[in-house]
Amino acid sequence: MSSDDKVLEEDQPDQEPLTGTVLAVQANFYWVRLHQKSLPKSLLLCTRRTRLKKIGQRVMVGDRVLIEEPDWNGDRGAISQVLQRQSELDRPPIANVDQILLVFALASPTIEPYQLSRFLVKAESTGLAVSLALSKSDLVSQDEQQGWKERLAEWGYQPIFISVRQKSGLDELKQYLNNKITVASGPSGVGKSSLINQIIPSVDLRVNAVSGKLEKGRHTTRHVELFELPTGGLLADTPGFNQPDLFCLPQELAQYFPEIRQKLAGKSCQFSDCLHRDEPGCAVRGDWERYEHYLDFLEDAIAYEIQVHQQTDPDEALKLKSKGKGTQFEPRLEAKKYRRESRKNQQQSLRKLDIEKLMKSEEDE
Repeated sequence: MSSDDKVLEEDQPDQEPLTGTVLAVQANFYWVRLHQKSLPKSLLLCTRRTRLKKIGQRVMVGDRVLIEEPDWNGDRGAISQVLQRQSELDRPPIANVDQILLVFALASPTIEPYQLSRFLVKAESTGLAVSLALSKSDLVSQDEQQGWKERLAEWGYQPIFISVRQKSGLDELKQYLNNKITVASGPSGVGKSSLINQIIPSVDLRVNAVSGKLEKGRHTTRHVELFELPTGGLLADTPGFNQPDLFCLPQELAQYFPEIRQKLAGKSCQFSDCLHRDEPGCAVRGDWERYEHYLDFLEDAIAYEIQVHQQTDPDEALKLKSKGKGTQFEPRLEAKKYRRESRKNQQQSLRKLDIEKLMKSEEDE
């Protein structure tokens, strides 16, 4: 053993377990930022122990893990254990997130209230803190910014107005991100990657222009990765998507609207299981902007509930059928009464019948 190797071994603490946070996943390898600051290296490329694979233990971006057998010369290691997660998101797949930052553009592409509302409800359904950043604020007037500020205040949100070009609003955003793990999400082309390039100078993310005809963004981020903020904390840029799925039960949907939470804080509905549609004595139903959004999302939630019932009860009376852009429900046919027998079963039945006839004829003889 060389003298350099002895020094490296002495630098590694013997009693304290070697832990780190997974910053990125590439194929079967994991980039792990080590928590201990007195180590020879701070970033290791790790594999996953076979026993973790056997028990079905998935390693996600954001996971806090234990590292075994570090190779300081080769910058390698092996993940032996995944520590308990505080939170877990399925889309994007990331663990231990503290908050969600939704990024929408005020122009190019133009902000769509219904799409924004859907993203907000999806973010609220995670149970994490949600904040909203409106990028490209330099492309709209001060009056338009004020209009959106007042409008979103009624929704229950205080947006941060940002312009990467003019470098405005960035200090306020950095305060929000400081010392936390944050997921930045939103539609494609709203400037998430440009924003990260600005607040983390060491990162150089690829940026694409917005298509001119439809004003739709193009996907530039292909995978989830955590980037270290200069002031402390981690920020994840995620692949953009224009219509998030809403997988929740009808009884849960109302709590994902700040307006409804505020209404129910001061007054309760007549029925405890009120869905705030046409029930008498409802404290929520009324003239507020996102009520129509709520009713639309409620239909999705009801469809999801029926789908769940179908998976647990094959004899469910209704089945969900997609038609065009929407869904509809049709009666489920009785399988024995309407399903045609397969050709294989028909041939087997004929053979069985022939054998029975042959045996009967032999007995008669």
